[in-house]
Amino acid sequence: MGRVVFVQPDGSKQEVEAVDGQSVMQVARANLVPGIVAECGGELSCATCHVFVDESWASLLPSPTDDEAEMLEVAAEEPTEFSRLCCQLRFDASLDGIVVNLPESQ
Repeated sequence: MGRVVFVQPDGSKQEVEAVDGQSVMQVARANLVPGIVAECGGELSCATCHVFVDESWASLLPSPTDDEAEMLEVAAEEPTEFSRLCCQLRFDASLDGIVVNLPESQ
């Protein structure tokens, strides 16, 4: 077990517990984190779980797949080099404390 820190656009933070193997999207939904819509439920078909991974954590993640990169192109907010779909980020102990910033809209 570990934790994920979600940062809202206004700067407020919500730190929640995460279980190894869960996607960061599942962590958000289980803890009612506002701003993660996740319309497709993690099927990589909606881009409504877009987050900006904190720069200090980005290098610890595998690169997005081609499918994820394509979906990010249709996200409501302009993607950056730190953009990810949190349904594609699997939590494990190496990510304990990861910080993800939520966009203004999904």
